[in-house]
Formats: sequence, C-alpha cells, structure tokens
Amino acid sequence: MPDDAQLTFADHMARYYARRFSFPPMVGRVIGYLSVCDPPGQSIAELSEALLASRSAITGAIENLENLGVVKRTRTAGERMDRIAIDLSTPRSLGFDMTEYEELADLAREGLEVIGDATAERRAALSETAALADFLIDRIPALYEEWKKHRAALVMSGDLYDPNADGTPDEDGDRK
Repeated sequence: MPDDAQLTFADHMARYYARRFSFPPMVGRVIGYLSVCDPPGQSIAELSEALLASRSAITGAIENLENLGVVKRTRTAGERMDRIAIDLSTPRSLGFDMTEYEELADLAREGLEVIGDATAERRAALSETAALADFLIDRIPALYEEWKKHRAALVMSGDLYDPNADGTPDEDGDRK
C-alpha cells in the first residue's frame, strides 16, 4: 500500500502534467505513482487500489501513456496480468521524437500554402512555426547523441542505474 508521501507526489505530478500538457489528472497520477512505487511494475488492479481510482480510469490513463511511449506492459511467465512500468528506453519516451516537429513543420507549410502570398505579417506565425520546427529537427539528433554520452558517463559513475547493464541491446542496437 502506498504511503502518504507517494500519493502526495503522485498528486503533484498530476497537477504538473495537467497544467503543462492538459493531461487528465489520472495520467499524471499514474506517472507519479509508477515513479515511486515498489515494485516498479504494477498491475492495473494494484494501481487502481493504490490510487483509489476505478480500473477504467487507470486503464484510460495507461492507454494515453502507451500512446505517448512512456509506459510499457510486460507479463511474467505464469502471471495472468500485465505489469505496467515507466519506459525510458526510446527516444520518444525521453522527448527526442522528431516526428511531432516534422508533422508541425508540414502543417505550418500547408497553412502557408493556404494563405498564399499574404502579407508578411499574416504569414509570420506560420513561418516562425515552420522555422522553429526545422531548427528542432536539425538539432534533436545531436542532442540525443549528446544525452546518450552523458547518460553513459552517469551510469559509469554509478549516478544512474542501467537496466540494460546485462548487455541487452538498447533501441539503437547498441550494447550498454
């Protein structure tokens, strides 16, 4: 059973994600609780009991988080239920997914086509959106590589735990 500090933290995460990203509070509560619970992998029933929420609310939050690539489901041999855990193994889960910026740039360019040769003032927001998206598309791969090197140094120093320390390949096929 969670203690008060864990539930308070989950509620703080709920407020953060609701305020910053307009997520339903349960999405942030699940992220928060999964960040501090023991064991890290929880069943839907365990999450429901811990967060005093319906199974359908938990399932909906998990579906949102799966769509964002932030959690993963696993099932141990012999168990009849999935375990949900935070998943930071992909560029997407870490915030290095360029596809959202590629889509945004495409949409901005489509909007620019719609307004044709309108005044510079009228084109300004879409032009800047496309330029920013292109800038981020250009910079994100280098930032991701820089993060991987920084992370490796933190793992080597013992400041970060590496769940793939057994030599399991990461999402890029690299051995850790």
